Amino acid sequence: MAQENYDSRRIDGKSLAGKVEAQVRQGVGQLKKEKNVTPGLATILVGEDPASKMYVRLKHKACERIGIHAEDHNLPESTSQEELMGVIRELNSRKDIHGILLQLPLPGHLDAKAAMLAIDPAKDSDGFHPCNMGKLLIGEEGLVPCTPKGVIRALEEYNVRIQGKHAVIVGHSNVVGKPMAAMLINRNATVSVCHVFTDNLKKYTLDADILVVGTGVKHLIKEDMIKEGAVIFDVGITEENGKVYGDVDFDNVIRKASLITPVPGGVGPMTIAILMEHVLRAAMNA
Repeated sequence: MAQENYDSRRIDGKSLAGKVEAQVRQGVGQLKKEKNVTPGLATILVGEDPASKMYVRLKHKACERIGIHAEDHNLPESTSQEELMGVIRELNSRKDIHGILLQLPLPGHLDAKAAMLAIDPAKDSDGFHPCNMGKLLIGEEGLVPCTPKGVIRALEEYNVRIQGKHAVIVGHSNVVGKPMAAMLINRNATVSVCHVFTDNLKKYTLDADILVVGTGVKHLIKEDMIKEGAVIFDVGITEENGKVYGDVDFDNVIRKASLITPVPGGVGPMTIAILMEHVLRAAMNA
């Protein structure tokens, strides 16, 4: 079978993100018309990390497309913890800012956990605050981490049944793995979470109906590690010689998967679209 015949198995993250953005744009227009409120997102970037700067730029471009007010607080590398906390406190108090996004990682001398805790949970558009994570664990999904929420949205859009299915997550980060597990459990999947200390990873991945991989290890998941018809979300990203790779050996794994996200163009655009949705949601609840 020629490679092009597998196109129907490719999850089009850009197209899905466009659909979500269109819905958010409509909601933003409605909010402006009914309450004269423009949703506002403030990003905080400390230092000059190129990847972080690129991510912030992509988020601001999305705001521009949708009609969300966006401002960037780009702080020097030498910023102290107290200065960072001061910026967060000021943004917490502003009525025109509904979402606050602290771009990670922070320079080594700063306490990221303390900074995240300082953000008002109602403005935590990334969904990382312990209050929002706690609500997620008891099934109250408000502002939740954007990447796993994007995966859920894609599963819904492609009409993939979650209830009763075996979902395997590779990687147990606070950003993807743990919240992904909670969201899938909330939808009655049977969930296995694997990580660097898991013995015989292949045993788990071979049994996965839904596989979500987020480790940052290039081509960790090979064709012989998945079963026929699995639905696969590749959340990992590795840059090598100017080229970007995922955690899944896409070209070979697509032969067995029923649906699979490419890297790039899969989970990334959905993550940003969900962030926009969160800013609108926070503005509506303000």
